[in-house]
Amino acid sequence: MESGAVARIATDEGGIRSLADQAFTRASGAELVGGNNVRLLRDAAENYPAWLAAIESAERYVYFESYIIRDDISGRQFAEALAAKARAGVAVRVVYDWLGAVGKTSGSFWSGLRAAGVEVRCFNPFRFWSPLGWVRRDHRKSLMVDGRIGFITGLCVGDPWVGKPERGIAPWRDTGIEVRGPAVAEVERAFARMWGLVGPPMPAGERVIARQAAGDVAMRIVASEPSSGGLLRVDELVAAAARNTLWLTDAYFAGIPSYVQAIRAAALDGVDVRLLVPGGTDIPILRPISQAGYRPLLEAGVRVFEWNGPMLHAKSAVADGWWARVGSSNLNLASWIGNYELDAIVENGAFARVMEEQYLTDLTNATEVLLTARSRVIHPGPLRRGGGSAGRAAAGAVRIGNTVTAAVANRRVLAPAEARIVGVIAVVFAVGAFVAFRWPKLFAWPLAVMLVWFAVVLAVRAYRLHVEREARLHRERVDERRGAVDDARS
Repeated sequence: MESGAVARIATDEGGIRSLADQAFTRASGAELVGGNNVRLLRDAAENYPAWLAAIESAERYVYFESYIIRDDISGRQFAEALAAKARAGVAVRVVYDWLGAVGKTSGSFWSGLRAAGVEVRCFNPFRFWSPLGWVRRDHRKSLMVDGRIGFITGLCVGDPWVGKPERGIAPWRDTGIEVRGPAVAEVERAFARMWGLVGPPMPAGERVIARQAAGDVAMRIVASEPSSGGLLRVDELVAAAARNTLWLTDAYFAGIPSYVQAIRAAALDGVDVRLLVPGGTDIPILRPISQAGYRPLLEAGVRVFEWNGPMLHAKSAVADGWWARVGSSNLNLASWIGNYELDAIVENGAFARVMEEQYLTDLTNATEVLLTARSRVIHPGPLRRGGGSAGRAAAGAVRIGNTVTAAVANRRVLAPAEARIVGVIAVVFAVGAFVAFRWPKLFAWPLAVMLVWFAVVLAVRAYRLHVEREARLHRERVDERRGAVDDARS
């Protein structure tokens, strides 16, 4: 091949790579940061010891953000480590989610940390004056120490992630990464943003910004916020760009139509698309609803696998031996649109190969879901109870809502597999109508209480806005008078 042709090919590849970088930057809202070292961590067995060692090594500060920190053996182990550092004079800041802590963490757990000098903040606690405000959640899981090491993960803190080997209970399957290098500053920036949302901002100059390269890995830190949709755009972009492989792992898959179509299109175009999801749930009624969403994927050639362990909680992806994602975001509307999430997008061949090897290892403990010759979906094994009820319930609710809305509004053609969902909901509606006719107070009183609650909240908010408006107008009139006086004097 002539040197001119080689040069043109190299130029074309460089242009394609530059265009892809621009597309990912605009979609995610996150710049590509080079010079990092990234290590894949599997389950609590690898994540928790690395976290605790990092906390132990802290000299200036520890930032810890987690949707759930349980008041159990694992949670108390972390509490003791954080408290010890705070007592030693290290700035320790912790953010947890109110809904994530409900029923899992006692008030004494947090007061004990505060008594030791740990600054603890709760994200978005329930407020009477905001009836639906609790929908927004801080679903992020991250740990940072002294600006030199950071962790981005799908793991929360609690004994379910550890399991009980003595009783034959396996740990939850989950994935995280350890990051060293300039990208740690981006993780800390996301934490500082959240810290400022729930209270006064951090003291100026506390953070250490690492500039020195620690490796050769380029990555993006995507700190999603409600209604931003950054990661959704990235996930759909990856599905559209994948040429050979797209392997997905998700705890609460409930893809919206645009994303389902994106991965279906990739599979129909010859891409090896695989989806690994949990095989167990602690909400049995949602299992058939979740499985009803398999058919359109299977018919397009997407291979679906169900995890055989107690719970698969990981949220990760790897594509074309180059692109990989690890973090807190599930493939559902709650993560894409509703929550604060944190994910690392790594663009590195060596790391992607490690992710691929881990994926293939995971498949050895999973069972593939198949379509028979008669187009029936074969679901492997009996019901296995797992965990994560809130997220799985949200995923199931999204799928139910999409199907019922489509059936009622006739806005799309329903798949035959959705007959079960439509039929079950029809029965539920019929039973609800019977109860409403037979015992109207069972419906009327709760509805009346809710309407009164909303009316009071809206009235108070309207009054406050009116007061603010009058105060602003008063300030403007005072400023106008002062201006007139100053003009007269001049």
